[in-house]
Amino acid sequence: MDEEVSPSAKKGAVHELGAPLDDISIDELGERIDALKVEITRLEKAIADKKNSKDAAESIFNF
Repeated sequence: MDEEVSPSAKKGAVHELGAPLDDISIDELGERIDALKVEITRLEKAIADKKNSKDAAESIFNF
């Protein structure tokens, strides 16, 4: 069965970079922005954690 997905069912859908935004409501755009901000924070933390691990490893070998 081919069923159409309602706009409300699409909420929480992953945002695809560069995707058309014409059919997305203002509320959903705001939700996507909020979700992307959370993801950016998560990515920045991962970068910081990796840098800290790298720095710690390098300090062991640099006397």
